[in-house]
Amino acid sequence: MAVIRNSWVACGCLALFWVICADSVRADELIFAGGDEVFILDAGEAEAGRVNRLWRWSGQEAADIPEDVRKQFHHLDECKVVDGGRRVLVCASNGGCAVLERATGKVLWRATSRNAHSLDLLPGDRVVVASSLSGDHVEVFDMRGAEAAVFRIPLRSAHGVLWDDGRQCLWALGFDELRRYRLANWSSDKPSLEPDQSWRLPDDDGHDLRAVPGSADLLLTTGATVQLFDRDRGVFRAHPELGGEVQVKSADVHPVSGRIVVGRWSSRVQLLGPGGEIRFMDAKPYKVRWVD
Repeated sequence: MAVIRNSWVACGCLALFWVICADSVRADELIFAGGDEVFILDAGEAEAGRVNRLWRWSGQEAADIPEDVRKQFHHLDECKVVDGGRRVLVCASNGGCAVLERATGKVLWRATSRNAHSLDLLPGDRVVVASSLSGDHVEVFDMRGAEAAVFRIPLRSAHGVLWDDGRQCLWALGFDELRRYRLANWSSDKPSLEPDQSWRLPDDDGHDLRAVPGSADLLLTTGATVQLFDRDRGVFRAHPELGGEVQVKSADVHPVSGRIVVGRWSSRVQLLGPGGEIRFMDAKPYKVRWVD
């Protein structure tokens, strides 16, 4: 998408010329997580077979990850670009969680959460993490404080967390339920998440949780289906194109075009609306997201 600046340029006193200047051209980008790396690609280039990493981070190489902590960033399983593209959230099933500065790759915050599978930013410089099997809870960290969690609440096989700024609530996906939480005591040093409501999933093994831009829908995956959940009505329905798909690890909707990207923890990433695919020779992404 070109960012256009319009300016009038005077040529003596005789004429004015309309000048259109393209300050920058930003292509649609995708961010991938899997193995030991998180990376960003130009979607169009990658679909055409030119898989060139525009940005890359690995906990095995980052200078500000201590040697004894690097193992926590094996098996990366989440990636989100947030804060207007300035920061990147990553976590790994080995427990490593981090907020990165995209421009430099600098680690702005780091903590450990058992079998971490997703994370998101919360108001007040806090981070929420879904700790999956063997953790089975949702926990909150304060970016300004120690690495230890400041709050924890049980959720079986927690796999997805999503802060809903418009509704001022947190959505969390577990093994067989979708939960909604409200923030409590948030201005204190003992914040908490207050359970508000819970919905039984149509199928077990909840996995991925994303918002559908410009709508009331959440997009979520389970072991046997892909579902949409209407946040206003509290109703599930099968996704019209992916409802019958099994073992979908991630699905995300482009905020402008509505194009869907689907990841299945394989060397092939699927695109819908229009259809397409990205193939890798050297990677097997676990999660894939659009870069907003």
